[in-house]
Formats: sequence, structure tokens, C-alpha cells
Amino acid sequence: MHLRSIRARLTLWYTSLLTVTVLILGGTAYGLLGYSLARDMDRALQGVALTLAAQPYRGSSPPIPAEVEAIFRRFFGLSPWDRYVERRQPWSDRDPQESSPRAGGLPLSPNARHRAAEGLQTFETLEGLGPYPVRVLTQPVREAGRVTSLIQVGMSLESVAVTRGRFLLVMATVLPLALLCAGGGGWLLARRALRPVDRMTEAARRISAEHLHERLESTGSDDELDRLATTLNDMLGRLDAAFRQVRQFSADASHELQTPLTILKGELEVALRAPRSPDEYQRVLASALEENERIARLVEGLLLLSRADAGVLRMDRQPVDLAALVAEVGDYAQVLAEAQGVALEFKSVAPITIQGDREHLRRLLLNLVDNGIKYTPAGGRVTLTLQRDGGWVALRVADTGIGMGPEELERIFERFYRAPEAVEQGKEGSGLGLCIARSIAEAHDGRIHVESSPGQGSAFTVFLPLPA
Repeated sequence: MHLRSIRARLTLWYTSLLTVTVLILGGTAYGLLGYSLARDMDRALQGVALTLAAQPYRGSSPPIPAEVEAIFRRFFGLSPWDRYVERRQPWSDRDPQESSPRAGGLPLSPNARHRAAEGLQTFETLEGLGPYPVRVLTQPVREAGRVTSLIQVGMSLESVAVTRGRFLLVMATVLPLALLCAGGGGWLLARRALRPVDRMTEAARRISAEHLHERLESTGSDDELDRLATTLNDMLGRLDAAFRQVRQFSADASHELQTPLTILKGELEVALRAPRSPDEYQRVLASALEENERIARLVEGLLLLSRADAGVLRMDRQPVDLAALVAEVGDYAQVLAEAQGVALEFKSVAPITIQGDREHLRRLLLNLVDNGIKYTPAGGRVTLTLQRDGGWVALRVADTGIGMGPEELERIFERFYRAPEAVEQGKEGSGLGLCIARSIAEAHDGRIHVESSPGQGSAFTVFLPLPA
């Protein structure tokens, strides 16, 4: 039995606990047995002594009645052979009036004599009268207010010793057998109880990164092992989702990078096939630079998201005037808005200063404004609002663009996700802007709330905590 096994440890602990319990109960039972036997013997001796004391005695009559055997049988249930009965004068050391044939005389101790003079009975256990100790009761007999005689009744403790010995023999015989049966039963019970763990271990060993869709079997009993299986299945589900997200992310990132790289490679190959004029080389280099900037923005966004996922997105927190930041982004986005035929308005911009990273906040706001302008048809409007909302700063970017349905609102913050309408209209983008915006907001202990309806525009509200 290997002690590293949970089954072995459970069996060992169960058997040890049972052993201690049985020993404690056995010791208690042994003590109670001895106490009960001693109490019963004392009561029987007292009954015999009181019965003899109640017999009339006037000096000439026999001190010990002939029916003494019947008296012993009444109180002990039998007539013991090793019994002692004497009646003596209270002032005499060794002058018993009559004694049982086997007694050979019972000694009277000074304590018993003293207590008898006060009219008190005395129980004593005397040695040397036989192979076993003798339990003796000294009972004073009072007449006319004075002690006239003493009755001594004794009984050998052989029966008590034999009964205790038999009890110990039974315990010594039964205890090993009980522990052996309990240990075997505990081993079988532990093996049966841990069998589901073995099955879960085998199932978990079969599950790999390519088979994360498999799940551990649960019995539906809602016990500890069933809850463990449920917890492991939930963990496998999260791992499966994470692996799918990583695979999708790799595929999407490869696709997004492949397009500009292919364009860049194609334009350079065409430019190198034959001599070109300076203007043609300049056009090719300008196009290559544009694609290079696109790749740089994509890689920078991926790097930012990777740092945000790892919890190491660095924030250079400084006092930031949000009103000035909104004005700066508005000036930059005004050119984009005019090119799209979209009006850019500032509805309410209150002077508010918070602690944050200005460059990251600028990127967040610019992403939201750029999205609003991109998905708003000509003649539409994008509105910027900055105000206090309790202990928060509410930075709102609303547009009158194409809007989104409920199913799209659940996915717009996923990486590389683009709405079907945007893809159909040929809108450029990598699908990282909103994901980056949310990561920056969360890094500032804030959040982004979205309201949108198809054909009625969208509104993104960024909530940032105010300084204490």
C-alpha cells in the first residue's frame, strides 16, 4: 500500500481513527463495568447486612440465622461459596459471636470500629483472606439509641476479576478482527469513491490542444466529484475559447498583414521590371510608404493589445486637460470630416482635468471619432460631448451613421471584427480600433458604453474616473 495514494491515506486515517475510538470506548466500558459490578456488590452486601440486622437477637438466640444462604441467594442471585458473615461486639477485636464456616474470622479495622461507634457503616476491600481480595461491609446494629453489635458481611471479588478478565479477552479478540474488517471495508469504499477521479484522470490525459472540445463525464449527483468535473469542464471551455481566439487572431493578423505586404511587393516588382521616370518612381515610393504606414499601425495596435492582455500596458499618468484634448482631436478630425462631407460638432465641452496618459487617451478619442466619420454618410453629423457624470467623466462620440444591430454590438470589441455593412461598402480598416479603445479605457480604470440602432447611428460613451 503506497502511502502517496489518497486511497491508502484515507484507509490509514480511517483505521487509525476507528482504533482510537474503539480503545476509548473499550476503556470507558471497562471502567463502567468495574464500577457497576462494585456498586452491585456493595448494594447486595448492604441488603444482606440490613436483613441480618433486622433479625431479632437476644443473646441466647443464634447470632447468624440458619437461612443465611437464602438471604445471600435473594440479593446475589446465588449462594456464593466464598462468603463471610460475622456478628460481634463493637468493643471486641477478635471475639466474633459466630462466623461462616469458611471465613476464619474477619478483622475489624480501627476505621470501621470508629465509624461503627458513630452508627455509620463501612465498606472495605481486604487483602490476605484468600487468593482474591474480599469486599467487606461492617454494619452497626443499634438498639435503644446505642450500638449493641456489629454485623460484618464479606464477599470474594473473584467473580468481579473473572468478569473483567473475560471482558478484556473479548476485547482483545474482537478488536483486531474489527480493525481488519474495517480496514478492508475502508479500502474498498475509498477505491469505489475515488473511481470517478481515475476516470477523470484518464479523460483529462486524452484531452490535448487539438481535442479541447471533449469534456469530462459528470454523473449529475452534484457531489464534490461532480462539482470538480463541472469546474474542470468550465476551465476546458475557457481554454478552448482562448485557443480558438488565438488561432483566429493569428489567421486574421496574417490576413491583415498579407494584404499590404502583397501590394507593397507587387508595386516594387513592377517598378523594377523596367526603367521608370522619376515621377513614376516617386509614385511607387509614395504608395509603398503608405502601405508601410498601414503595416506599422497594424503592428503597433497588435503590440498594444498584447501588452494590455498581459497587464503590462504602460500608462504615463499625468494631469490631462480633456477639453484641450477634445479640441486637438477635433481640429485633426475636421479635415477627415470635410473630406467625407460630414459635419463635426462640439455640443458641450466642460473644462475637466484627470490623471491619465495623454497619448493613449488621444488615440482612444481619435479611434472613436474616426469610426464615427467613416461610417456616417455624407450630410451626416458627428457630435463630441464632454461633461461630468457623478464621480465620472463622460466623453461621448455620437454619429448619425449606419448604426448596428444587437448581434453586432456583442462583437464590435472583438479583434479584427468588422460589421458586414462596412465590408460591403468597402470601408477601410483593420478591425482593431474599438478593441484598442476599450483596452485604453480599462487601463485607465474606465469603461465604454455603446448605444446603436440600424440606420439611426451609434453613440460611444467613455467613462473615466475623476480624481478623488
